[in-house]
Amino acid sequence: MTWSPTPFVELAPEQVEQVRAAASAVASADGVEPLSEAFLLALPRAGDHLLVTDGDRLLGYAATLADGSLEAFVVPDARREGTGTALLTTALERRPDARPWAHGDLPAARAVADRLALHVVRELLVLARPVGPGDEIDPQLPDGIRHRTFRPGEDDAALLAVNAAAFAHHPEQGSLDADGLAERAAQPWFDPEGLILLEDDDPSRLAGFHWTKIDPPGGSTGEVYVVGVHPELHGRGLAGPLTRLGLAHLARRGVVDVELYVEGDNEPALATYRRAGFERRAVHVMYSREVHPAVTG
Repeated sequence: MTWSPTPFVELAPEQVEQVRAAASAVASADGVEPLSEAFLLALPRAGDHLLVTDGDRLLGYAATLADGSLEAFVVPDARREGTGTALLTTALERRPDARPWAHGDLPAARAVADRLALHVVRELLVLARPVGPGDEIDPQLPDGIRHRTFRPGEDDAALLAVNAAAFAHHPEQGSLDADGLAERAAQPWFDPEGLILLEDDDPSRLAGFHWTKIDPPGGSTGEVYVVGVHPELHGRGLAGPLTRLGLAHLARRGVVDVELYVEGDNEPALATYRRAGFERRAVHVMYSREVHPAVTG
């Protein structure tokens, strides 16, 4: 039996918790989180939410963000009944240019995409590596470059400026604003000591930054959350040492594994991470109804 999705502009607090709990159950079953950070942060906010329920039981959820990205999931015991197809069909009727993510690129998601004539337009790779001996040692930086930790409030504007410059062509990261920074700084995992800033002799801007993440705090897996170098310093050999600075911080925090996300066509970043020992672990794909040029990072 297929249940019809119900749209909501805003979810009630109990619905937000229900979606979070269901997403956790899906992650346990599939081995991959069905909702990315941006969608989890957007759960309590007004937006385009779709729920499929059977009485008080949540069967599936979908949401479309303002930028057109779309994520959806169906709980394990409600699959193979057309619920996923119904969710995506309804979401695409409401926003025809929406672009669904399929985290983990699982067979069931590919089957739904085939039924709806969707095409892959973007790949986001998950790379990972274990922490090894010596990773806890800070690397030597190029002459004239120094590092320090982030000072909340005082460094906000400079961080947003270098982020915007470094990710001017990135659809999500480049749009980070003061509200988005404050929202992330309010999360339990946020640690200003894990946000490393690079400076040189130009006081008007930061040279770069490496934002690390351990979620949950104290967990065994760390993340290279964001690494950015100001375009004015491209070609100075900062990407490698900046990456290793974050790895050293995570190693000293006691994590045993480090992962990161990178666009599948970002060859310079992929080369940097491969030199640092990272290998491919998973892939997330974005679909579209039409074949568009891939979004590059």
